[in-house]
Amino acid sequence: MVDDNRRGDDERGPGAAYQMFVVMEDLLDKLKLLDYEEEVLAKHNMKALSRHYFASSAYMPSNPGEQFFMFTIIASWLINAAGRPFEQPQEYDDPNATVSNILSQLRAFGGLVDFPPSKLKAGSGEHVCYVLDRLAEEALKERVFSWRRPNYPTEEMEEESVMEDDAELTLSKVEDEMTEEPDDYEEENVMDLEALKSRTNQSETRLSSKPDNILESNMDAAEWNLEVERVLPQLKVTIRTDHKDWRIHVDQMHQHKDGIKSSLKEAKGYLDKLQEEIGKTLEKVGSREKYINNQLEHLIQDYRSAQSKLSEARECYQQGSGGVTERTRVLAEITEELEKVKQEMEEKGSSMSDGAPVVKIKQSLTKLKQEIVQMDIRIGVVEHTLLQAKLKEKSNMTRDMHATNIPEPAIGAY
Repeated sequence: MVDDNRRGDDERGPGAAYQMFVVMEDLLDKLKLLDYEEEVLAKHNMKALSRHYFASSAYMPSNPGEQFFMFTIIASWLINAAGRPFEQPQEYDDPNATVSNILSQLRAFGGLVDFPPSKLKAGSGEHVCYVLDRLAEEALKERVFSWRRPNYPTEEMEEESVMEDDAELTLSKVEDEMTEEPDDYEEENVMDLEALKSRTNQSETRLSSKPDNILESNMDAAEWNLEVERVLPQLKVTIRTDHKDWRIHVDQMHQHKDGIKSSLKEAKGYLDKLQEEIGKTLEKVGSREKYINNQLEHLIQDYRSAQSKLSEARECYQQGSGGVTERTRVLAEITEELEKVKQEMEEKGSSMSDGAPVVKIKQSLTKLKQEIVQMDIRIGVVEHTLLQAKLKEKSNMTRDMHATNIPEPAIGAY
């Protein structure tokens, strides 16, 4: 199973780039369990998917259009198999809309989408394998499928093979026995010679005393064959070759050396012919090159002169473009100042043509005149009051002065 958050970790190790190949193989097994050959391939008349069809690699051929169409077909089928209605996309539909619909269905199933939708437009890669694998898991859950452990059949060993293994004699055991007891081996050889002599003597005596009649066997041929078949595996002696033996390596080296010599003789002739052909071709190319250089020498000189003129024109153009840039900057500054002056003139003209300040001044003057009139009235009232006060005070003073000189009865009569 593929973990949803497996792609968010940047420290996954050097094998993370090949994880999509493993996911693709698991996806192919799940599609076979869902019977996609009959429901998808046979329906659309398509070929079966390879083991690494949706895995992207620089060493694998790719067809983005075909792979994207296959991805959309299988994704829509898996979504429908998972229990959600999804309309099958057509070949000329908008790929952005198709990808967004598939990702929305994946989010609805609870899948994590932490990559841009444009990653699916290529039709192959890690994200394509992840989306299809996640949808295949949901389809298997909908069909109530569960993984079980495989049951391996028990294999029984045959009796003959066991007997052959027991009867086999390895060369290493023989060499070990020979290296462990060299002295005993020599003694045994001596003893064997003596026993051989005794056996020859006994055979001579037996030959001297051999019977006159020929001995005949009373054994049945069928029983004899059965006994031979029964005892034959025990009589079979096989000597296994030890790969550590240096003699075997030397023989292999000689065999390889002879094979290299024989193949070198054949290849050398072909290589010599190829060398001659390449040499002749190089000579032809060199002579042809010299001829072309001689024929095109005046054109090359014209090209060089034109190239020098072009470089001079480019220098002049760079110088002129530098002056144009400076003048453009000055023009921009002057234009900016001109805009400021125009704005100030517009503000002053609008203020001059506007009659609101004059109306305000007239209103202020009228109000000021009214206030002056009121002030004049108040001043007149105050002056009249002061005059009355002065007259009253003066009359009081004169009365006081007369009162001091006039007798009291006179004052009263008065």
